[in-house]
Amino acid sequence: MKLTETRFENFILHTLFVACMVVCGLILTAMVASKPAPVELATKMTLSNPVSTLLASAPSACMLPVSNTICLRTAG
Repeated sequence: MKLTETRFENFILHTLFVACMVVCGLILTAMVASKPAPVELATKMTLSNPVSTLLASAPSACMLPVSNTICLRTAG
């Protein structure tokens, strides 16, 4: 059996297709099977830490150098 150019291209395309399907399957399996650690943002906002104390640590000047920018500042 002589390997012609058409058969070689067909073999390479089939091999590439199988390799892509295997890689996609591995990625999908990793995404479905992974169990990421939960992010605990709610613990930072407790009753002893209201929003005003969090805003007090924000910079007092607007950090955006663009004109016509609205910067929010706390009263004080």
